[in-house]
Amino acid sequence: MFGTFQQSSLRIEVPATEKALRESLLQPAKLRQWLSPQRLSNGLPEELQAGVTYTSWLGPIAIQHTVTVAEPNHLCILLSQGIDGFHEWYWGEGWVQSRIEGISLLPINLAQTLSLMRLRQFLAGTSS
Repeated sequence: MFGTFQQSSLRIEVPATEKALRESLLQPAKLRQWLSPQRLSNGLPEELQAGVTYTSWLGPIAIQHTVTVAEPNHLCILLSQGIDGFHEWYWGEGWVQSRIEGISLLPINLAQTLSLMRLRQFLAGTSS
């Protein structure tokens, strides 16, 4: 894999319940809504679970995802192709934490920051 080793951990407050966060991170239908412009492959189950593999695209760059942990407050995904590493999520009432490590030519921290901002914006518009 070409690129540099990068790591980033971010934790933000979000205007959402733990349940809303869980649904937004584990349900592909909701993931598609806030991950735009990133696209997800078709044929995903209603909810992510350990063993599920899918591909996302950011423009022409494909990233393969393999879910290794899918729990009520924790999601861990192994990444390959565009990023070789992992992405780990933790969440609770009003907060979400994302940690990503990997080798890539992509600016991982920038992409992670933008994704968290889109998630917060999505939840601000859907949570009650």
